[in-house]
Amino acid sequence: MNLMNPCGRNTTRDLTRHATRRAALLACSLLAASWLSPAAQADTVVPPAAQAPLWAAAGQEQPALLETLRALVGIESGSSDREGLDQISELIATRLRELGGEVNFIEAAPADLYRMEDTPPRPGRMVHAVFKGSGQRRILLIAHMDTVYPRGMLAQQPYRVEGNRAYGLGIADDKQGVATVLHTVALLKRLGVNSYGQLTVLINGDEEISSPASRKSLARLGREHDLVLSYEATRVGGDKLSLATSGIAMASLKVVGRASHAGGAPEAGINALYELSHQLLQLRDLSVPERGLKVNWTLAKAGVVRNMIPPEASAQADVRLLRVSDLQALDSQLQARVQRHLLPGSEVSVTLENRRPPLEPSDAARRVGAHAQQIYREIGHTLQIDDRPEGGGTDAAFAALETRAPVLERLGLQGFGAHSDKAEYVLLDSIQPRLYLGLRLIGDFAAGRVAGAD
Repeated sequence: MNLMNPCGRNTTRDLTRHATRRAALLACSLLAASWLSPAAQADTVVPPAAQAPLWAAAGQEQPALLETLRALVGIESGSSDREGLDQISELIATRLRELGGEVNFIEAAPADLYRMEDTPPRPGRMVHAVFKGSGQRRILLIAHMDTVYPRGMLAQQPYRVEGNRAYGLGIADDKQGVATVLHTVALLKRLGVNSYGQLTVLINGDEEISSPASRKSLARLGREHDLVLSYEATRVGGDKLSLATSGIAMASLKVVGRASHAGGAPEAGINALYELSHQLLQLRDLSVPERGLKVNWTLAKAGVVRNMIPPEASAQADVRLLRVSDLQALDSQLQARVQRHLLPGSEVSVTLENRRPPLEPSDAARRVGAHAQQIYREIGHTLQIDDRPEGGGTDAAFAALETRAPVLERLGLQGFGAHSDKAEYVLLDSIQPRLYLGLRLIGDFAAGRVAGAD
């Protein structure tokens, strides 16, 4: 629901007044609905009476959430910008402490760091917070504070609100997720919802570079919890939750030959470009489309100057997969095939970099997804549950690696423009339903009201 003032003003006072009026109207509609005919009641879009306070509170939270977005967007936090990441992580930690959480920063130990070609010397630290409840079930909320953008781009995409959209650098991916988590926790505290045994929040600073420092913490925490909700944005064109994401890997092929004068003594050299071409031809058919395994060689480099037999050559492949088991099988195939050389004396090696595993849908996640759809139906919305990946990968997959507990992705707001030079934005009228959805899922799951989710 858009709580913007119809006259065009968007001050906090106007928003709060409008939200209060909406809550009052909702209470009246609940009373009136009890006197309507069954047919008329079917057309009345209100949550169950017991949940009306949650729905009203979610609407009233919009102004505060927008102010949090303004603060988060105002800090540039690219994945390699440790200064910016320290600043934004301090802001997040302070907010979580103010909400009563036991908060600490996690720096990955050297042994826990999965270093890749684009891993910075000091990846961003994680913000970890724990809230104790009165129940038994443990619930994990995750989001990330890093962005793909280098420092300096904020001037081109500053925070602003226009109509039903809030714009800003990194606002969709994933500062809206951080804000939604913070205000979900704030609402739980304000409403006295503490039927969980433990509510854990993990905000990491390296998701956009495949989580080299946080992947082990994500897997460990996923194993220790009974439900994982990940707050990447859903699409502007499709209000959905995702139960599956693609795995991402990178194959790197390297050939070492021997340099020689291309005109005077070409026979004395070992042409690394020829050997690379041979290897690429015998590695071109590794895709298995029916299983969602895609292997495409996309980059190649060889040679030093025109008149020298190239002593080195290399190539890289983009790999997408839907099953965790396919990664090891693909690595075995790669290692076996590169043993067949074209040129004696050439040296060939191949490595498979595990950028991100796939999130595979589970029956438990499907049951939680079905419950989420019922929650949305109660407020007159339609929620899609997508159990096929769209091509991208997220941290939900790391959280699911070592658990059979339900893991759901895209609990965040509806957003657009991630990873592009276009203006990123989120839809304001997705704030209330998305906050309400998170509140209900946490409360219902903690209280054992999600059928068959164990």
